[in-house]
Amino acid sequence: MTSLSRSVRFSVNRPKVYDRLSEDDVVGALRRMHRIRRFEEAAEDSYIRGLSYGTMHLSIGQEATAVGACTPLGDTDYVTSTHRGHGHCIAKGAELKPMFAEFLGRESGYCKGRGGSMHIAEPAKGNLGANGIVGGGLPIAVGAALSAKKRRTGAVAVAFFGDGANNEGAFHEALNLASIWKLPVIFVCENNQYAMSMAMDRATAVANVADRAAAYAIPGVIVDGNDFAAVAEASFAATERARAGEGPTLIEAKTYRTRGHSRSDRNRYRSREEIEAWKARDPIARFEAEIVALGLVAEARVAEIAAEVEKEMAEAAAEASASPWPAAADVLRDVYSPAESARP
Repeated sequence: MTSLSRSVRFSVNRPKVYDRLSEDDVVGALRRMHRIRRFEEAAEDSYIRGLSYGTMHLSIGQEATAVGACTPLGDTDYVTSTHRGHGHCIAKGAELKPMFAEFLGRESGYCKGRGGSMHIAEPAKGNLGANGIVGGGLPIAVGAALSAKKRRTGAVAVAFFGDGANNEGAFHEALNLASIWKLPVIFVCENNQYAMSMAMDRATAVANVADRAAAYAIPGVIVDGNDFAAVAEASFAATERARAGEGPTLIEAKTYRTRGHSRSDRNRYRSREEIEAWKARDPIARFEAEIVALGLVAEARVAEIAAEVEKEMAEAAAEASASPWPAAADVLRDVYSPAESARP
């Protein structure tokens, strides 16, 4: 066994999803997972050094869920995101340079610095945007799926949301409507165990978010959110079901954020032992160990990918820091107001 395969425990059985994926696909998935991790570590460092404004919500520890769910998707498919959305954006194909420029509020960012950490969007890649409203992306994804069905494009929409959003009215309305109209939408719950500081078992009557799928006559699937192959396989099945006109699927990925809810979170509601136990299940180390042990990617190539992403992120951070701020004169650019335009 390699050093990688010794470092993390996983099933020695070859997951079926790898029959669907080429070596380039597997390498691409690993690269995106590293990009998410390095982006968020760089974002955290920038915040600590006073180089960014406002707060941010990191998804370190959840990379396998974002990348696995997006693996079957193309640029013409849609995703809607959450306030913890850096990973979704990168998993859907965003580049690090405009991503980090947006994070720093610079003109060269995806949204010209107007979106910042919580509202990054990239329509060219099908990313309809992150959303600061809990559960806010769910009805947007349903709308995108309805549009795709009406226009017969074959596209699907993926709505990412956290466990806290499963108690929002928008969650139930979105699942109900999507089921009635058999819309091509996949609801992906990133159950990281806590809604801010509230443990799920203290706020949700059912044991699993996926249990609620039965109320809307759609499949509810539970997967290990730190296992790329498990998430990707569930996403492929749900995507194929959606494209075939059979309607939505609810996927619950059990995962964990190893950082606090936001930068102001002091983590008083969970123990150090709990955090360390989840760190031992790190999704990137687990994925690396699996693909090396299965002979899908050479161990030397795995190390090269990590080094390449490290360099890529350093260049992105440097370029973003040197990029200009938006001009004050352009504060109303791209803002549409019928009332304003009607004035003489």
